[in-house]
Amino acid sequence: MKLVNLSINDKEIQAEEGMPLLQVCLDNDIYVPNLCYLEGMEEPHASCRLCFVEIEGRPVASCTVKVRDALVVRTDTEQVRRLQRTALQFLLSTHHVNCKECPANKKCELQRIAKFLKVGLKPKHLEQHLKDIETDDSHPVLNYYPNRCVLCGKCIYVCRKKHGHALLTFAKRGIHTVISFYGKEDMERLPGKECLACVKICPVSAITLKA
Repeated sequence: MKLVNLSINDKEIQAEEGMPLLQVCLDNDIYVPNLCYLEGMEEPHASCRLCFVEIEGRPVASCTVKVRDALVVRTDTEQVRRLQRTALQFLLSTHHVNCKECPANKKCELQRIAKFLKVGLKPKHLEQHLKDIETDDSHPVLNYYPNRCVLCGKCIYVCRKKHGHALLTFAKRGIHTVISFYGKEDMERLPGKECLACVKICPVSAITLKA
């Protein structure tokens, strides 16, 4: 293991060379908004567009940057915050904000990010693009709420890690993208009540166990 020195917000930090910059920030109590990253991901896909930082005046997704010696990073510039707020507002435009009725209320990552970025969960003049189906109950033991889902992909990732292949996937495109479960045979087999990895990892309770 080779340690390198870098600077984050003028704070000198030592970290293992090659670690994801986002993980180094979080490990050193420097919060960077993020939804789709999990520690140990081999190739983070940076789909949430929230974990921007600035390196040499350029914004980059910190989950995709590998730590190297003499790296100089800012996580709190005006450009970074503008990009993060824009990404958050896009997510909110496809999100049914109904916190009081949501199991994730007060432990929701979207709430935490909105508070950190000082963005209201119901921005004025924000056009909504909600899915037609509020609840997908086609799975034998799980319910899926498309208008809560932030499409972080964590459920797909943990399912693949646990079972060797994912039993759920992204379906459709653009603002119509949803999480979809595979065929009836797989649905009856897994995931089920013996495996709630996707339920536990969801940051917004978009997947829940049926009552």
